[in-house]
Amino acid sequence: MIRDLIRSAPKVLLHDHLDGGLRPATVVELAEEFGYEGLPTHDVDELATWFNRGAKRNDLVLYLETFAHTVGVMQHRDAIERVAYECAADLAADGVVYAEVRFAPELHIEAGLSLQEVLDAVLAGFARGSADTDLTIYAICSAMRTAALSRDIAELAVQNRDRGVVGFDIAGAEAGYPPSRHLDAFQYVMRENFHSTIHAGEAFGLPSIWEALQYCGAARLGHGVRIVDDITGAEGTEQLGRLASFVRDRRTCLELCPTSNVNTGVCASIADHPIGLLRRLRFRVTVNTDNRLMSDTSMTNEFFQLHDAFGWGLADFEWLTINAMKSAFASFPERLKIINGLIKPRYALLNAEATMGAV
Repeated sequence: MIRDLIRSAPKVLLHDHLDGGLRPATVVELAEEFGYEGLPTHDVDELATWFNRGAKRNDLVLYLETFAHTVGVMQHRDAIERVAYECAADLAADGVVYAEVRFAPELHIEAGLSLQEVLDAVLAGFARGSADTDLTIYAICSAMRTAALSRDIAELAVQNRDRGVVGFDIAGAEAGYPPSRHLDAFQYVMRENFHSTIHAGEAFGLPSIWEALQYCGAARLGHGVRIVDDITGAEGTEQLGRLASFVRDRRTCLELCPTSNVNTGVCASIADHPIGLLRRLRFRVTVNTDNRLMSDTSMTNEFFQLHDAFGWGLADFEWLTINAMKSAFASFPERLKIINGLIKPRYALLNAEATMGAV
C-alpha cells in the first residue's frame, strides 16, 4: 500500500540523465534499427540485468562505462526524439509533475547531427511525451568535463533558454577534472543571467564543491553528497565547517541520488546514505534518480527505499518535493503555481486518505 501511495504522490526531479534512463527494450530496438553492433546481448531482460550489474561496481568511472551503449544508439534524430518521448512518458506515469532532464549534446553528433539538431530532437520528444499529462519537463545541457566544448554547450543552452532549456551543467569523471577547468563557460552563463548546476561532491570531495560554488557560481550541486566531509561530531552535536555552513545557510540545493550513490561506492546502502544526516540538519535536500536504467530505479523506488531505511512518510516526501520545486530553474511564478496548485493540494488529499485508511 505504501508503494502505491508513493507512486500517486506528486514528485519533482532535478537530476536525471536522458542517456541513463532508456527502456531496455528501446536500446535493443534502436540498436537493430540503426545498426549499432556493440550491445553485450539483444535479450531485453539480460540487457537490463547487464546494465544494472555494470553499475554496481563501486566506482564512478566504471559506472560511466555503461553509457557507451545508450549513447551508441542515440546518434540519429528519430532515436533521440523517441528516447526523450519515452523519458517524459515514463516520468509522468511515475507521478513526476516537474522534471529537469540533462544530457550532453556533444555525445550525439557522431552520425552528423549538429548540436542544435540534437537539442531540437530532445525538446520535440519532451513535448510529445508530456502532452496531456501533469508533467512540466525542461532540459539542462551538460558539457563533458573531460572535453573542451563547454563554452559551445553553454552558448547552445543560453540560445535556447526560451525553447525549453533551463540550465547548464558539466558531467563525467570528476577526479582530475575540476569545475574551474571550464571557468570560461560558467562565467559566460553568469553574464547571461542564466542558471547552472554542477556535478560536484560525488566522486571527489570538498575542493570540487568549493570550486563549483565559489569559482563557477553554481546555484545547485549535482549530488554534493561529500559535503558531509565538512561535518564532524556525534549525532546531536554535529559541527559544520565553513563550507558546509555556507551551503546550508545559502540554501544551496543538494541534488542527492541515493541508489546511484550506493552503486558508485559513496556508501554501502541506502540506510548508510548521508541523506538522513543532511535532512536532519536541514540542508536543502532533494531526492533524484540520476540514471533510471543503470540504477534500476524510479522516483517511486527512491522514496520507497527512504521509507524503508529511515521510516519517512508523506510529510517527509512533501518536504523533499517542495524543496526541489523551490530550487527548480523554472520561473518563480511557475514554481509557485506548481507548489500551490499541484504539490500541496495533492499531498493534503493523500494525507486525508491515509488518515481515513488508518481509522
